[in-house]
Amino acid sequence: MSDAANRRERPAFVLHEHRKPRPHFDLRLEEEGVLRSWAVPRGLPDDSGHDRLAVAVSDHDLQHATYTDADKDIADSGWWELVDRTPRRFVFVLHGQSGARRYALIDTGRDWLLHLTKEQPGA
Repeated sequence: MSDAANRRERPAFVLHEHRKPRPHFDLRLEEEGVLRSWAVPRGLPDDSGHDRLAVAVSDHDLQHATYTDADKDIADSGWWELVDRTPRRFVFVLHGQSGARRYALIDTGRDWLLHLTKEQPGA
């Protein structure tokens, strides 16, 4: 299968690391022709069990999936798959450069929480 065909079947994700105006990360998930985006000040949750604040920001065009500049690098990228979705939460797996991890984005009514789920791929 060509890279282009593979890309169409698997929606992209990118985790940008910003240095300005203050250090933070942006999680971007390809959906419906755009990158849905959340600012995540402290980065993706890890095995410590601490959820992360995720603030929804405006959608970005798909060209941002590979965009870098003097103040923005790509911390991780790959593709993502939807596991479950309700109006208040969705669960997804990021297939990144260092493997696959399952997360949930939970709508708190004001912002979002990004949670690393107990169930992980291959566990």
